[in-house]
Amino acid sequence: MRSYDQYCALARALDVVGDRWTLLIMRELFIQQPCRYTELRYGLPGIATNLLVERLRELEENGVIVREDAPPPVATTLYRLTPRGEALRPVLEALGQWGRPLLRAAPADGNFRTHWLAFPLESLLTDHAPDRDPVTIEIHTGDQPIVLQTIDGRVRVKPGTVPHPDLKLTGEPPVVLRLLTGEGDLASARAAGLRLEGDAKVLRRVRP
Repeated sequence: MRSYDQYCALARALDVVGDRWTLLIMRELFIQQPCRYTELRYGLPGIATNLLVERLRELEENGVIVREDAPPPVATTLYRLTPRGEALRPVLEALGQWGRPLLRAAPADGNFRTHWLAFPLESLLTDHAPDRDPVTIEIHTGDQPIVLQTIDGRVRVKPGTVPHPDLKLTGEPPVVLRLLTGEGDLASARAAGLRLEGDAKVLRRVRP
């Protein structure tokens, strides 16, 4: 690992997490942890195997992540953030919010994994009626479905489906993201191909 060799807290932090791919590895851990190596590889399209191994080793050496054995009968290694690594969540959220306007110029054929939506949705959405019964929104876009749930007044996102969601959204990732984050309205989303099943009023519960 190269160093800036500066007596500066920012430079020292960048010595640890400033290399290419490092923050994206942490994104995967924030969303999916504990993670298998294969899950990290899938969430990081384009990374070379040897580079991922090197970055994981560096993060472990610097106390950002820890390796642990999966419980039986699964014989594999899992990766998890340490409390020191967890402390970087506000940094990644701020970078994600800063980068949102740049998505307008992003290539339409760029790599996409549905679980990446967890970071912006959990950061930007909130439960406006935490005293009411929880609601679930099932989202079908990209490579796999995800479920948005209100839990204890907060919004949580996880891969998968639920038996009876309050609302099901199906559409292209940019359309879904703009609708849920309040950058687009329902009429525009429908015009762009979004399909809804269930109670559309549920959107008011979580949208900014």
